[in-house]
Amino acid sequence: MTTQAGFDDEVLSEGSPALDADWVRALALRHYDIEGEMQPLTGERDRNYRLESACTGERFMLKISHPSETPLVADFQTQALLHIAATDPELPVQRIVPTNGGLPSFLSDPGDGLPRVTRLFSYLPGTPMPDAPRTSTQQLNLACTLARLDLALRDFDHPAGAMALPWDIQRADSVRGLLQHIADPVRRALAERSLDRFERDAKPVLAGLRSQPIHNDFNIYNVLVDPGHTDRIAGVLDFGDMVRAPLIDDLAVAAAYQLDPAGDALAGIVPFVAAYHAVLPLAREEVDALFTLITARLVMVVAISGWRAARHPDNAAYLLRNNPLSWARLQACDRIGNDVASAAFRRACGMNQSHEHAC
Repeated sequence: MTTQAGFDDEVLSEGSPALDADWVRALALRHYDIEGEMQPLTGERDRNYRLESACTGERFMLKISHPSETPLVADFQTQALLHIAATDPELPVQRIVPTNGGLPSFLSDPGDGLPRVTRLFSYLPGTPMPDAPRTSTQQLNLACTLARLDLALRDFDHPAGAMALPWDIQRADSVRGLLQHIADPVRRALAERSLDRFERDAKPVLAGLRSQPIHNDFNIYNVLVDPGHTDRIAGVLDFGDMVRAPLIDDLAVAAAYQLDPAGDALAGIVPFVAAYHAVLPLAREEVDALFTLITARLVMVVAISGWRAARHPDNAAYLLRNNPLSWARLQACDRIGNDVASAAFRRACGMNQSHEHAC
């Protein structure tokens, strides 16, 4: 527990321990009958590996969770993927591959006495969205995919959903203690203003908004596109930050990564919000809270990732990959203001008009 952060950050504050490659290979063979090429993949907390079967050429992703992640939290993600597969099987998400004994997951111990939840997923081919050209059609398809994902999860429930988890915008003010480590006084004041608005305008109304399990990390680094048709969304990855929260939080997270601080910042997110609304209609109260939630998410990005990078310099490049852009986006949001943004969102959604964009 870090009292400065104001939340239980055990998983966030610890790096994921390295694992012996031979042990991982033996694990894959014993539980999944997979033998072949193994390639470590990057990950924020877990140890991830791409496996390619020497027999069939089929690829998989083996995830060995951080030892601080409880089986209950891991099961939240597992059951969500199983629910999505049953509810909207056309959604491009990974599928759970059962063990030889038919289990969706199991506990493994590499010898340090720290059991880890272990799962095998189907491997989704595709081009990471940051490496592909960006187009307005791609953005609309992305918004539609998120709306479909939220629709698929609306009837899902799990006891872990109520747990206090990192990156939950409902608890954005819990990072206030980390702002003292921001050296630049102008940036620190910017972050403080954003959290002040969150506490004053958004936090009091969140409890009255509809809630459900949400992905909670729908950023472009967790999305794959079709290499031959980059406007098509080919994969949604990383359900590791799932939480039960107001539905609008999921849109806020995704919209935060659509802001273009170099141009018209609002122009980059208004169509995105409208496309989401066309598939999953929003209430006015949700729309009015959206912009404040977007800025709260950006503060969480710069505060938490900066703090973590200082503690884990070996993984700093990965942890800080969004920080410079997030600061620029936060500055752009500060210039726009909530009233202007909310009015633009309401006009774009056309609450009493028919929705023209279809997925």
